[in-house]
Parts: sequence; C-alpha cells; structure tokens
Amino acid sequence: MNELYNFFLDSYSSYSNLDIVLEFIAFSFGIISVIYAKKENILVYPTGIICTVITVYILYKAQFFGDMMMNIYYSSMSIYGWWNWSRKDKDKYLLEISSISKNEIGLIVFLFLLTISITYLVYFFTIICPLFQCTVYDKIGIPNYIDILTSGVFFVAMWLMANKKLESWIFWIIADIITVPLYAYRGLGMLSLQYIIFTILAIQGYLEWKKSLNK
Repeated sequence: MNELYNFFLDSYSSYSNLDIVLEFIAFSFGIISVIYAKKENILVYPTGIICTVITVYILYKAQFFGDMMMNIYYSSMSIYGWWNWSRKDKDKYLLEISSISKNEIGLIVFLFLLTISITYLVYFFTIICPLFQCTVYDKIGIPNYIDILTSGVFFVAMWLMANKKLESWIFWIIADIITVPLYAYRGLGMLSLQYIIFTILAIQGYLEWKKSLNK
C-alpha cells in the first residue's frame, strides 16, 4: 500500500501548493470533459479548454514538449469544435455523428505524419539543438519518441472528435493506453491514473456513439 501511495503522491513532494491545485483542477476538468464528450454534450469544449490550458503550463514546467504542443493544439481545436458542434439550422444542430469516409483517410494519414514531424522538430530544437547549439548524438530518448507517436494519434483523435466522427474514440483509446505506462515511467502517477480513467470513458464513449449512429 505504501508503494502505491508513493507512486501516486511521492513525485508531488517537490511541487508548490499552487502546482498541486492546478494539476488537480486539470485532472478534474479533463475527466468531466470526456464525460460530456461521450454524452455528445457541447460542454466538452469549455471544460476541455480549462484542462488543456492548465496542462500546457504543467507540461512546460516538466519539459514534456510533445505533450505540451498537443495541449496547445487541443485548446485551439476545442475552439473550432465548439463552433462546429454549435452550428444550427433553426433549432436543429447541423453536425451529427458519422463514420470516416474513404476520402478522409488520406487527410487523416497526412495529419498524423505532419504532427509527428512537427513534434519531432520541437524536441530536436529543444533537446538536441537548443539555440542551434547542436550535439552530435540523439538525446531525445525512447519515452519522448513514444510521446511523438502518441502526439500524432491524439492530434487525429481531436480533429475527428471536432467533426463528430465515431472513429475518434478508437484513436483516443489507442493513445490513452500507450500514455498510461509512459506517464507511469516518468513518475507522473496522477496523470497515469487520469489516462486509465480516460481509457475507460473512451470505450464507453465509443459504445454510446455507435449506438446513436445505428439508430
């Protein structure tokens, strides 16, 4: 029991009270946002923005730049999704749950490759070549390469979610599952726990949206 307690809370011993409060707020609003998403409730976006803006600050301090870039993207994409979900014709919302079309697969692949390329460059210029003072070897490390990969998956998931695509949940599930051990390895126990909860909620979200699509 003590080992479990230490895993989740020991890393916070060096945190300021403000940082602990901010991470708790981000943790709470992140979960609330996913709950709203699976219920197809537009409040997914304002609650998500609160979570992602705070998370950008937390990840910047921890120097996890790939995740930080993704949360900046989440914040901007949440504004687009909020607008897209709220569009109405009289009293009827225009955007409905749908599946990915064959014509969209190419765009999805492009977004994934573009994201991992940009995220790699972020790591390159912050770790390997800070201020263009380059080292002769690759110091990015395996965890950060995994971070780069998940950034691409999360990017696609967020874009699909903003367009109410059922398959967005599949991308969320894949990325969440990979992120759980990644954050555990980095000693971020609370964030690892958050992504376990995200995975469960994403599975529920997929089932609920699929049921709605099949009506």
